[in-house]
Amino acid sequence: MSDRIIAACDGAAKGNPGPAGWAWVIADAQGRPERWESGPLGRATNNVGELTALQRLLESVAPGTSLEVRMDSQYAMKAVTQWLPNWKRNGWKTAAGKPVANQELVQEIDALLAGREVEFRYVPAHRVDGDVLNAIADQAASDAAISQQAAGTALGATQPPVPAPERSAPARSKSGAAAGKRPARATAGNGSRTIKAKFRGTCPCGQPYAIGEAIAKLGTRWGHPGCEAPVTEVSGV
Repeated sequence: MSDRIIAACDGAAKGNPGPAGWAWVIADAQGRPERWESGPLGRATNNVGELTALQRLLESVAPGTSLEVRMDSQYAMKAVTQWLPNWKRNGWKTAAGKPVANQELVQEIDALLAGREVEFRYVPAHRVDGDVLNAIADQAASDAAISQQAAGTALGATQPPVPAPERSAPARSKSGAAAGKRPARATAGNGSRTIKAKFRGTCPCGQPYAIGEAIAKLGTRWGHPGCEAPVTEVSGV
């Protein structure tokens, strides 16, 4: 078994659906970006971009190689780590009896995961203190969506794209607490405030949340911070 490879992948769509792209980045032994690839998808959704990025990353790594995949997409991660087994048992139907969205891509990823040791790690997007590899993959996917051109080390690129300036993580005010002021609520990755759920419910991603769990406003509904709003492609999971 070879040493573990650390990688990140991401997708982008300008309009959702709109001009879309995908990208992945693989680090060297010191955690620095070593090689990367990105490509266009024409008109597609963010979800298609995210899944395609994972598919292309798995295709680029030799079978049997231990792999850590960093992603900022709750949809793509849950699709392959949580929902996929149920979809297979249900004949590639959701719990509501509807065909699984992006089924062909999910099936290809399922086949590529067979016999591999893969650990998926969620990382927040667009943060100063976020994951460097994910930020590069995010920028490369965005560039591919806009240019509709493939790029990467295999195509002669000597340096990965430089990520755009990121947002700072929300800071907690000590002076406010000392003055007896009510502390500010936490902020989800999409900019919405988070609260503790008073009742059990179901996130737009299709998965439940419990009483006391942190939730954020996602469109017209409440759900897990970081989930897309709404995750329409997996309704009825």
